[in-house]
Amino acid sequence: MFIDTHLHIGNDFGFNPDLYINNANNAGVNLLIASFCEKDDILLSTKFVEKYDCLYASIGYHPEVANNIVEKDYELLENLVKNNPKIVAIGEIGLDYYWNKDNKEKQRQVFRKQLEIAERLNIPVVIHSRDSIGETYEILSEYHVRGVIHCFSGSLEMAKKFIDLGFLLGIGGVVTFKNSKLYQVVEKVPLESIVLETDSPYLSPEPNRGRVNESSNIPLIAAKIASIQNISLEKVAKVTTENAISLFDLHNRM
Repeated sequence: MFIDTHLHIGNDFGFNPDLYINNANNAGVNLLIASFCEKDDILLSTKFVEKYDCLYASIGYHPEVANNIVEKDYELLENLVKNNPKIVAIGEIGLDYYWNKDNKEKQRQVFRKQLEIAERLNIPVVIHSRDSIGETYEILSEYHVRGVIHCFSGSLEMAKKFIDLGFLLGIGGVVTFKNSKLYQVVEKVPLESIVLETDSPYLSPEPNRGRVNESSNIPLIAAKIASIQNISLEKVAKVTTENAISLFDLHNRM
């Protein structure tokens, strides 16, 4: 069994959710964690997790929407997390200085507020960091939280620092790209520090690069990791699944 720990689902992403889930299950991807990270999205999350037994949710406010977040939005977030056992994380949250450079303080404020909620509720976080990895690390080090560094693309040194904080690395389709150096990190970190993700519908792995990504592509990502670490595909499936189940406390939520 595989778990896709990060995807985006809904008709807006160019696929039918029923077919998407069916394709994933047929590929051996039996549990999925979808990220809902805008105001309207997080209200939709409950509808999706109620409809599909194999689907769980991570909810939070992405740094791209930081300017629109007000105090009542944090209350909504906390109440949804408290009252729905199929919401297993807060995220994706973090800092993005690639697209947004003029509101850094607001991004930091929104990030910290959500980390405070996660710490208070003892729930994992899913971290988005773009052109901000050093500052992301410094802020995370101030809180007692655990989680995933989504779409990790940093150096081996940074990978080790996040792992030492108790975080797992989310590895997706980028590891299969011919021009990616991510393999240099994957070959040096323990499999126990990795979870699989697609970021569907984005970042489809080779040989499907350029197409809409789906959770059914998770075995392609797992196969690349198996090749890099010179281990069996079965071991990648087993260990990364155990990692995700433990982090997101899925045994007690099924």
